[in-house]
Order: sequence, then C-alpha cells, then structure tokens
Amino acid sequence: MDLKIIQELIKLVKKSEISELSVKEGDFSVSIKNKGSEQPTYVTAPQTIAAPAAKPATAQQEAAAVKETAAKAVNENLLTFRSPMVGTFYRKPGVDKDVFVKVGDTVKAGDVLCIIEAMKLFNEIEFDGPSGKIIKVLSEDSSPVEYDQPLFLIEKGE
Repeated sequence: MDLKIIQELIKLVKKSEISELSVKEGDFSVSIKNKGSEQPTYVTAPQTIAAPAAKPATAQQEAAAVKETAAKAVNENLLTFRSPMVGTFYRKPGVDKDVFVKVGDTVKAGDVLCIIEAMKLFNEIEFDGPSGKIIKVLSEDSSPVEYDQPLFLIEKGE
C-alpha cells in the first residue's frame, strides 16, 4: 500500500468523527484508531514480509470512499447522537419486538432511540435534540458501547 494513501487515511480519521478505520489490500492491512485525543493511535500489521502487488485503483477508491464518509459526517446539517453511558446497546425492547427507530424515521425530543443495559439495568435512551431524520445507525444490536460513542447520525429537520 502506498505511504501517501496511508497518510491521507490518517489525516481523514484525525479530522472526522470516525473512531476506527480498517483497510485491507492483499496481504497487507492497516487499522487506524482514534481514541478521541489529538493524536490517533496507529497500528499496522503486514501479514507477510513480501511486498504485496500494487493495486492503486482499489486503494484510491477506498480513500475516496473514506473522504466521502468524512465529508458527510462533517456536514453541519447532521447531528451525531452519542451514547450517554457505557453498556450494551439494544435497538429493540425485546427479541420479538420491532426496533425503536430505523433509517428514515423522524425523531423528536423525548423519543426513545434505544436501550443501553448497564449493570443489569435497562435504560431507555431518549433523543434530546431538535427533530430530525435517522440517516444511519452506527452500532450493532447487542454490542458493547463506550461513553460518548456515536450511535446514530441524524439529519436535522427544518
């Protein structure tokens, strides 16, 4: 993988709200993690010592996709709803129930977005921002979440 592409990916992760980015090209993989500090932590793990075959078109396409995602996240019309606590993220109130919100749903202050389980307590997490539309769900159902971890991207309403 070209060093300039790796440097560009690092810059994009540092400037955006992306917490982690992993890119694999052939036998080479790069994982960039931003712990919320000014300096992200970089971990690179080549799986073989031999140089992988160059695939500049693929790397350029991946870099372009990351740029597009970063530009979208920086958009002033988008609101990132973050986890208010550490726990386990659940999108629905029960196994046989529908999700609280899905992509395309309109939400307003007081609407329940999800449940976060912490220490055997199931906390309904309510939306506290201006009304808007769910653009993307950023966490998987039944996955652990950290405090201040992005959970939803919400496009602000008019």
